[in-house]
Amino acid sequence: MAQLFTPGADALYRLALMTGVACLVGVPVLAAGIVRSNYVTGVGIAPAQPLPFSHKHHSGELGIQCRYCHTTVDREATAGIPPTHTCMTCHSQIWTGSEMLKPVRDSYAQDKPLEWKRLNKLPQYVYYNHSVHVTKGIGCSTCHGDVTSMQMTYRANAFEMQFCLDCHRAPEKYVRTPDQVWNMTWKPPADQASLGPKLVTQYHIRGGERLTECGICHR
Repeated sequence: MAQLFTPGADALYRLALMTGVACLVGVPVLAAGIVRSNYVTGVGIAPAQPLPFSHKHHSGELGIQCRYCHTTVDREATAGIPPTHTCMTCHSQIWTGSEMLKPVRDSYAQDKPLEWKRLNKLPQYVYYNHSVHVTKGIGCSTCHGDVTSMQMTYRANAFEMQFCLDCHRAPEKYVRTPDQVWNMTWKPPADQASLGPKLVTQYHIRGGERLTECGICHR
Protein backbone atom coordinates (compact mmCIF):
# COMPACT_ATOMS: atom_id res chain seq x y z
CA MET A 1 0.00 0.00 0.00
CA ALA A 2 1.33 3.41 -0.95
CA GLN A 3 2.34 5.73 1.88
CA LEU A 4 -0.45 8.22 2.58
CA PHE A 5 1.71 11.02 4.02
CA THR A 6 5.16 12.14 3.05
CA PRO A 7 7.97 12.02 5.64
CA GLY A 8 7.74 15.78 6.14
CA ALA A 9 3.95 15.91 6.61
CA ASP A 10 4.18 15.82 10.39
CA ALA A 11 6.57 18.77 10.45
CA LEU A 12 4.33 20.75 8.09
CA TYR A 13 1.31 20.00 10.26
CA ARG A 14 3.13 21.18 13.39
CA LEU A 15 4.28 24.32 11.59
CA ALA A 16 0.74 25.10 10.38
CA LEU A 17 -0.65 24.51 13.87
CA MET A 18 1.94 26.74 15.50
CA THR A 19 1.37 29.45 12.87
CA GLY A 20 -2.36 29.35 13.50
CA VAL A 21 -1.90 29.67 17.26
CA ALA A 22 0.61 32.50 16.77
CA CYS A 23 -1.86 34.35 14.56
CA LEU A 24 -4.68 33.91 17.05
CA VAL A 25 -2.53 35.39 19.79
CA GLY A 26 -0.36 37.77 17.81
CA VAL A 27 -2.91 39.50 15.58
CA PRO A 28 -4.99 40.92 18.49
CA VAL A 29 -1.80 42.00 20.27
CA LEU A 30 -0.49 43.64 17.11
CA ALA A 31 -3.82 45.33 16.45
CA ALA A 32 -3.96 46.66 20.02
CA GLY A 33 -0.41 47.97 19.67
CA ILE A 34 -1.27 49.80 16.46
CA VAL A 35 -4.44 51.32 17.92
CA ARG A 36 -2.50 52.59 20.95
CA SER A 37 0.48 53.78 18.94
CA ASN A 38 1.35 57.46 18.69
CA TYR A 39 0.72 57.24 14.95
CA VAL A 40 -2.96 56.55 15.63
CA THR A 41 -3.46 58.56 18.84
CA GLY A 42 -1.39 61.54 17.67
CA VAL A 43 0.48 61.75 20.98
CA GLY A 44 3.74 63.64 20.63
CA ILE A 45 3.06 64.60 17.01
CA ALA A 46 2.72 68.28 16.11
CA PRO A 47 0.53 68.55 12.99
CA ALA A 48 0.88 71.29 10.41
CA GLN A 49 -1.10 74.40 11.34
CA PRO A 50 -2.02 77.56 9.38
CA LEU A 51 1.11 79.13 10.90
CA PRO A 52 3.80 77.92 13.32
CA PHE A 53 2.37 79.26 16.58
CA SER A 54 4.70 78.64 19.51
CA HIS A 55 3.24 78.15 22.97
CA LYS A 56 6.80 78.03 24.28
CA HIS A 57 7.41 81.58 23.08
CA HIS A 58 4.04 83.10 23.93
CA SER A 59 3.22 81.29 27.19
CA GLY A 60 6.65 80.17 28.36
CA GLU A 61 8.91 83.08 27.45
CA LEU A 62 6.43 85.99 27.33
CA GLY A 63 4.29 84.69 30.17
CA ILE A 64 0.92 85.09 28.44
CA GLN A 65 -1.55 83.20 30.61
CA CYS A 66 -3.85 80.50 29.22
CA ARG A 67 -7.04 82.49 29.78
CA TYR A 68 -5.89 85.40 27.64
CA CYS A 69 -6.44 83.26 24.54
CA HIS A 70 -8.63 80.45 25.85
CA THR A 71 -11.12 82.82 27.39
CA THR A 72 -13.90 80.38 28.32
CA VAL A 73 -11.81 77.62 29.90
CA ASP A 74 -12.95 78.45 33.45
CA ARG A 75 -16.53 79.37 32.53
CA GLU A 76 -17.76 76.97 29.86
CA ALA A 77 -17.43 73.39 28.69
CA THR A 78 -14.98 74.28 25.92
CA ALA A 79 -11.73 76.17 26.38
CA GLY A 80 -12.32 78.21 23.24
CA ILE A 81 -10.05 78.77 20.25
CA PRO A 82 -8.83 82.37 20.15
CA PRO A 83 -10.28 84.48 17.31
CA THR A 84 -7.89 86.34 15.03
CA HIS A 85 -8.54 89.69 16.69
CA THR A 86 -6.97 88.28 19.87
CA CYS A 87 -3.74 87.75 17.95
CA MET A 88 -4.01 91.20 16.42
CA THR A 89 -4.20 92.95 19.79
CA CYS A 90 -0.44 92.46 19.83
CA HIS A 91 0.46 91.88 16.20
CA SER A 92 -1.15 95.06 14.96
CA GLN A 93 1.71 96.72 16.83
CA ILE A 94 4.63 94.28 16.68
CA TRP A 95 5.97 92.11 13.87
CA THR A 96 3.50 93.86 11.58
CA GLY A 97 5.45 93.04 8.42
CA SER A 98 6.39 89.46 9.27
CA GLU A 99 5.81 87.08 6.37
CA MET A 100 5.17 84.27 8.85
CA LEU A 101 2.22 86.23 10.26
CA LYS A 102 0.66 87.01 6.88
CA PRO A 103 -2.09 84.36 7.42
CA VAL A 104 -3.10 86.20 10.59
CA ARG A 105 -3.27 89.57 8.85
CA ASP A 106 -5.20 88.08 5.92
CA SER A 107 -7.63 86.37 8.29
CA TYR A 108 -8.27 89.64 10.10
CA ALA A 109 -8.63 91.68 6.91
CA GLN A 110 -10.98 89.18 5.30
CA ASP A 111 -12.91 88.46 8.51
CA LYS A 112 -12.28 84.77 7.91
CA PRO A 113 -11.14 82.60 10.84
CA LEU A 114 -7.90 80.66 10.76
CA GLU A 115 -8.54 76.94 10.43
CA TRP A 116 -6.50 75.47 13.26
CA LYS A 117 -6.17 71.70 13.43
CA ARG A 118 -7.68 70.54 16.70
CA LEU A 119 -5.33 68.38 18.76
CA ASN A 120 -7.34 67.32 21.78
CA LYS A 121 -10.66 65.93 20.66
CA LEU A 122 -12.79 63.43 22.53
CA PRO A 123 -15.32 61.08 20.92
CA GLN A 124 -18.83 62.50 20.56
CA TYR A 125 -20.14 60.05 23.16
CA VAL A 126 -17.89 61.53 25.86
CA TYR A 127 -19.00 64.60 27.82
CA TYR A 128 -16.25 66.81 29.18
CA ASN A 129 -16.49 70.23 30.82
CA HIS A 130 -13.34 72.32 31.12
CA SER A 131 -14.80 74.77 33.65
CA VAL A 132 -15.74 72.02 36.10
CA HIS A 133 -12.23 70.59 36.11
CA VAL A 134 -10.41 73.93 36.27
CA THR A 135 -12.56 75.33 39.09
CA LYS A 136 -12.20 72.06 41.01
CA GLY A 137 -8.41 72.28 41.06
CA ILE A 138 -7.39 70.19 38.07
CA GLY A 139 -4.59 72.02 36.28
CA CYS A 140 -4.10 72.36 32.53
CA SER A 141 -0.85 70.39 32.49
CA THR A 142 -2.49 67.31 34.01
CA CYS A 143 -4.15 66.68 30.65
CA HIS A 144 -2.22 68.83 28.19
CA GLY A 145 1.32 68.46 29.51
CA ASP A 146 3.77 71.33 29.89
CA VAL A 147 2.50 73.42 27.00
CA THR A 148 4.92 76.22 27.89
CA SER A 149 7.80 74.03 26.74
CA MET A 150 6.21 73.09 23.39
CA GLN A 151 7.68 74.93 20.44
CA MET A 152 5.03 73.39 18.21
CA THR A 153 2.03 72.16 20.16
CA TYR A 154 1.29 68.44 20.25
CA ARG A 155 -1.10 66.13 22.03
CA ALA A 156 0.37 65.05 25.36
CA ASN A 157 -2.08 62.25 26.26
CA ALA A 158 -4.26 59.82 24.33
CA PHE A 159 -7.22 60.41 26.69
CA GLU A 160 -8.17 56.77 26.83
CA MET A 161 -10.85 55.85 29.35
CA GLN A 162 -8.27 54.60 31.85
CA PHE A 163 -6.60 58.01 31.86
CA CYS A 164 -9.81 59.66 33.06
CA LEU A 165 -10.68 56.90 35.52
CA ASP A 166 -7.32 57.13 37.27
CA CYS A 167 -8.17 60.69 38.26
CA HIS A 168 -11.85 60.08 38.95
CA ARG A 169 -11.04 57.21 41.30
CA ALA A 170 -8.43 59.16 43.26
CA PRO A 171 -8.85 62.92 42.65
CA GLU A 172 -6.85 63.70 45.79
CA LYS A 173 -3.69 62.77 43.89
CA TYR A 174 -4.26 65.41 41.21
CA VAL A 175 -6.08 68.38 42.74
CA ARG A 176 -4.14 71.60 43.28
CA THR A 177 -4.60 74.83 45.14
CA PRO A 178 -6.27 77.55 42.98
CA ASP A 179 -3.01 79.45 42.48
CA GLN A 180 -1.36 76.37 40.95
CA VAL A 181 -4.04 75.43 38.41
CA TRP A 182 -2.28 77.43 35.67
CA ASN A 183 1.22 76.27 36.62
CA MET A 184 2.39 74.12 33.70
CA THR A 185 5.39 72.72 35.58
CA TRP A 186 3.40 71.70 38.68
CA LYS A 187 4.43 68.57 40.51
CA PRO A 188 2.59 67.11 43.51
CA PRO A 189 4.08 68.73 46.63
CA ALA A 190 5.60 66.69 49.41
CA ASP A 191 2.41 67.02 51.47
CA GLN A 192 0.00 66.06 48.66
CA ALA A 193 -1.08 62.96 50.61
CA SER A 194 -2.53 65.19 53.34
CA LEU A 195 -3.30 68.28 51.22
CA GLY A 196 -5.17 66.37 48.50
CA PRO A 197 -8.00 65.04 50.69
CA LYS A 198 -8.46 68.52 52.21
CA LEU A 199 -8.78 70.08 48.76
CA VAL A 200 -11.23 67.36 47.69
CA THR A 201 -13.41 68.34 50.64
CA GLN A 202 -12.94 72.05 49.97
CA TYR A 203 -13.92 71.67 46.30
CA HIS A 204 -16.87 69.40 47.21
CA ILE A 205 -15.57 66.66 44.93
CA ARG A 206 -17.44 63.39 45.23
CA GLY A 207 -14.82 60.91 44.08
CA GLY A 208 -14.75 57.15 44.07
CA GLU A 209 -18.02 55.49 43.07
CA ARG A 210 -19.81 58.74 42.18
CA LEU A 211 -17.18 59.90 39.67
CA THR A 212 -16.95 56.46 38.10
CA GLU A 213 -20.66 56.23 37.29
CA CYS A 214 -21.19 55.88 33.55
CA GLY A 215 -23.48 58.90 33.36
CA ILE A 216 -20.75 61.26 34.54
CA CYS A 217 -18.97 61.09 31.17
CA HIS A 218 -21.48 59.32 28.92
CA ARG A 219 -24.69 61.32 28.67
